[in-house]
Amino acid sequence: MAALIKALAKSIGPKLAIGLALGGGAWAAMHVLERPAERAAAASDPQVSTAAAPVPAPASTSAPAPASAAPAKPAERRSDQPMAIDPRALTVKRVLAIDGPFRHGDYVWDEKGAPASGPVIITIDLKAETLSVFRAGYEIGAAVILYGATDKPSPLGAFPITQKDADHVSNLYDAPMPYAQRLTSDGVFIHGSDVEYGRGTHGCIGVPTAFAKKLFGVTKLGDIVVITNGKMLNVGKAQVGA
Repeated sequence: MAALIKALAKSIGPKLAIGLALGGGAWAAMHVLERPAERAAAASDPQVSTAAAPVPAPASTSAPAPASAAPAKPAERRSDQPMAIDPRALTVKRVLAIDGPFRHGDYVWDEKGAPASGPVIITIDLKAETLSVFRAGYEIGAAVILYGATDKPSPLGAFPITQKDADHVSNLYDAPMPYAQRLTSDGVFIHGSDVEYGRGTHGCIGVPTAFAKKLFGVTKLGDIVVITNGKMLNVGKAQVGA
């Protein structure tokens, strides 16, 4: 029996170590996401680092799923249960060129030059009040946002999209939430809003409704949304524009 326990310990130990590395190492790679025009300002801020070294992702030891297998439904998470993500998902290859100030109600959308397919990831910086959407590392859209007021703050961390409803209506506030995409089980969504200066939400991320429609069209269940408060992805090696 002792020999059997020893053999099991030897085979299980490395797998546990890999699992812990995947869970803990991912957050260390979440650097800063900035508009190109903001790089100089960010570099002068001692609280923001734009030169952090990337953390390599450990190789996966799990066998690939059969081609015919249906994708697993993403697990719902509360606002206080963010997930760990693979650092490679945060690689930025191109950012959109945005001229002039980016004000409430403004957005850009330009898929020209970006891959027609590939993983979609959304980043939100509450401090900068902006959302960016990337496909295969290429930024294809950006918008100024509304976010949670002081008494109902928006959550921080990474969350999968678990529900999509183009005609959603809030059952708590009896308010329309067009092109809603659920992030948490306790009711945080990205959805269309009248994005005006001085307004806030009950924790949701509000974007211009026309932008919300475009965003709704490129995402799928399971796509990841990363919400930070002043931390941005490193775009030092990314192209600007097409």
